[in-house]
Amino acid sequence: MSNTNDAQNRQNHEMNIKDDQWRKLAPFLIGKSDDPGASAKNNRLFIEAVLWVVLHKAPWRALPLHFGKSSTAYMRFRRWNECDFWRDLATNTDMDSESRFLLEQIVHYGDAYTARIKQRKARGERKVVYTTMLNAAINEAKSKTKNKAPARLIPTATDESTSHWVGLVVSQ
Repeated sequence: MSNTNDAQNRQNHEMNIKDDQWRKLAPFLIGKSDDPGASAKNNRLFIEAVLWVVLHKAPWRALPLHFGKSSTAYMRFRRWNECDFWRDLATNTDMDSESRFLLEQIVHYGDAYTARIKQRKARGERKVVYTTMLNAAINEAKSKTKNKAPARLIPTATDESTSHWVGLVVSQ
């Protein structure tokens, strides 16, 4: 009974590539046994795993086990995304409209993924600048306290101006 339920769950939660779609798509994929470098165990299962994540708008860690390790699928997706393989595949292959739509969904997901990575990186860089400036202000306040001057943690107008310009330079 559990095998039947597992099979039904798989049908409800995955996007299976049709055989005719696969025949057109397979020659363009990297990782075949005759390709140089590492070869993939199952390109078709990997593409179906990516489609599952994209179409369900799910995190990679939610990928069902029958697709394999989610971390492996994620890293492979990421490598293909970084070299713009998905976009090349979507634009340079002669596919039917359904296949093209699915590939375009992967491209859009990859673009959104790349944008999130850039936002996180920029946020991290701004945090470093802010922390550095805050530490400098605290150290300045501490040094003034040793000289019996009242501690002042509120930045002056020049500090705010510097902060503004540093933020502009870092965000570019």
